[in-house]
Amino acid sequence: MIQTLRQSGTLLGFAAILIFLTIQLPDTFLTARNVINISQQLSMLAVVAATMTIVMVMNDFDLSVGSMASLAGVVAAVLFAGGFPLWGSVLAALVVGLLGGLFNGFLVSVLGILPFVATLGTLTVFSGTAFLISDGKTIFGRDIPAEFSGFARAGVEIGDVKIPFLTLTALAVVTLCWFVLEQTNFGRRLYAIGGNREAAHLAGIRVKRLRLIAFALTGLGAAGAGLMYASRVASANPTQGSGLMLDAIAAVFLGMTMSRQGEPRVIYTLVGVLMLGVLDNGLTQLRVDSYVREILVGLIVISAVATAAFSKRNAQS
Repeated sequence: MIQTLRQSGTLLGFAAILIFLTIQLPDTFLTARNVINISQQLSMLAVVAATMTIVMVMNDFDLSVGSMASLAGVVAAVLFAGGFPLWGSVLAALVVGLLGGLFNGFLVSVLGILPFVATLGTLTVFSGTAFLISDGKTIFGRDIPAEFSGFARAGVEIGDVKIPFLTLTALAVVTLCWFVLEQTNFGRRLYAIGGNREAAHLAGIRVKRLRLIAFALTGLGAAGAGLMYASRVASANPTQGSGLMLDAIAAVFLGMTMSRQGEPRVIYTLVGVLMLGVLDNGLTQLRVDSYVREILVGLIVISAVATAAFSKRNAQS
């Protein structure tokens, strides 16, 4: 009974938010234009949250994803400004994300540093590097190729509706993460590590290597999200990804409240992303102060973590 209430509670809360905003904003909220706008705004968060789920499956987490997103955008923009080709610059930014994730994984899995301490440290390293190579300035204008910024404005037209490439990219990443975690041996081994790391090791699972790979994928996802964000705003600066980390963790924990065993699941993480995005969009249209939104997200994180911890204790007892 308690488990059923826990699983349905978040969905009921999401439905209540939708009903409230539809009543308050009858002419704008559920229009096709606003739905597409929400999907585009959420595309970066969806990518980060989906790849964050990969490490949180193992009871790890990555606090550096926001600063890595900023760093990747800055790396690409600096290379653009230096005359490097579009795809070479984008690839270099993705490689930076992959290497940053590998470094996080090395600190956590090989050196045995706690994920909180390790990724808090790399958060500062990545952020400082972004400020260093950009000289603390926003890179925009002619330094950003039209083809790069045009990606965010382009899309696939279906009837009278244009689905943005950013939305389609996010859906592709979310689907890939779902497939990897739910349909492959790699994903099942990650869940085994999250269930009992010592037992997984004794069963022959290469725990260190898999944790290293998981952090690398999360870093790669953060870099991809940073590039998507830079394309959307046609600029890059050292702080533009700073809000992604808290929202991504909140989305994963919200998803965990809907999971039967209180485990991270990509499909539920996506529901958490949608919940945060709908709330943000609605509050913006209602002209609610942005600080109120931050308070609400903080309270959502606290309640989601508490609920997830409670459900795990129940599942184990």
